[in-house]
Amino acid sequence: MNAPEPVPYTAYDTRLASYAVITDDEGRILLALWNEASDGGRWTLPGGGVELDETVEEGAVREVREETGYDVRLDRLMTVDTYVIPSSRRHVETDRPLKAVRVLFAATIVGGELTPEVDGTTDEARWFTPAEAARLPHVSLVDLALGLLG
Repeated sequence: MNAPEPVPYTAYDTRLASYAVITDDEGRILLALWNEASDGGRWTLPGGGVELDETVEEGAVREVREETGYDVRLDRLMTVDTYVIPSSRRHVETDRPLKAVRVLFAATIVGGELTPEVDGTTDEARWFTPAEAARLPHVSLVDLALGLLG
């Protein structure tokens, strides 16, 4: 059996995103309600797409501030996760698959106050115990983070 032909990087789209895994002294995790899910709102980690002129670190800090109102310090890289979304499952009309590259950082709040994002991709942010988070309608990124937290 022959291996499938490799797909060159010019034949698919790529999205680089960075996220923060933030926990408090009670062991709760901070999640944001993503409002662009095709099946209604789903909870995710605060974070999102990295702008062209940003590092992944700068993108994570900016996204957390936009989605939660908190200023954070990134403590360490937790993981880099990749997956492919076929063109038929994308949120935009295209015949190109998407390779999603997600960078997760452990982060600590250093300022700000919990504030909902206005006119963005999330509607609110809230703290949940890991057990509560696991029962919420959520994206796979939450499962990844909960697994990393152990």
